[in-house]
Amino acid sequence: MGAGHSHKLYRHGHSPVHALPPHCKLAAVFCFVLAVVATPREAMWAFGLYALLLAGVAALARLSPGFLLRRLLIEVPFVAFAVLMPFVAEGERITVLGLSLSESGLWSAWNILAKGTLGVAASVLLAATTELRSVLLGLQRLRMPPLLVQIASFMIRYGDVIADEMRRMRIARESRGFTARGPAQWGVLAKSAGALFIRSYERGERVHLAMVSRGYAGAMPVIDEATATRAQWSYAAALPATALAVCLLGWTLV
Repeated sequence: MGAGHSHKLYRHGHSPVHALPPHCKLAAVFCFVLAVVATPREAMWAFGLYALLLAGVAALARLSPGFLLRRLLIEVPFVAFAVLMPFVAEGERITVLGLSLSESGLWSAWNILAKGTLGVAASVLLAATTELRSVLLGLQRLRMPPLLVQIASFMIRYGDVIADEMRRMRIARESRGFTARGPAQWGVLAKSAGALFIRSYERGERVHLAMVSRGYAGAMPVIDEATATRAQWSYAAALPATALAVCLLGWTLV
């Protein structure tokens, strides 16, 4: 799997959440998101309870609200899409602050915002308390197809390498007086993208040859056989179990 390295999303800590095995946290987040998605959109109070559950996990992990809110900015494009839905959706229309809005569009926008935000928040908590290398090991423990785990591993490892190659190419262009000011410069940028693709492909070929020369036969060795205890599974199951109870209650009261 290779040596692990910390990502900017990860926050080192010694909290009970950090201490849980990665496969327990992955399973807990997956089941929590399923419960959130299965909740009827009309049960607005349920989403408030989900938010409180995530806030409790964040407090237990000693993560500041500011850190979580900054990481939630990644969903801004989806928020913009949701905001447009009441204006473009069809169906019965209502007037809100002088604006004619689609009632079904309002419900759809709320559904996307509430469930999407909770899903992103749960993912941010997972990334903030679990190193990327540990996430990959957790996927191994959950019996995810080995080929997909290997692809994710190489993507994480060499993503920074490719980004650094892009930075060097940008510096080289700028040192020769190039500035992208409009469509006239798109040809140079397209050629740069092509050169980056070729370099990345050639680097991948060299890495593969190096791996084969060291005995790679299509599968990476499992380097962590640690198993979770029953108590750790119980702690991890607390979040999705509570979310499931809220979901069932939401369907009962709707």
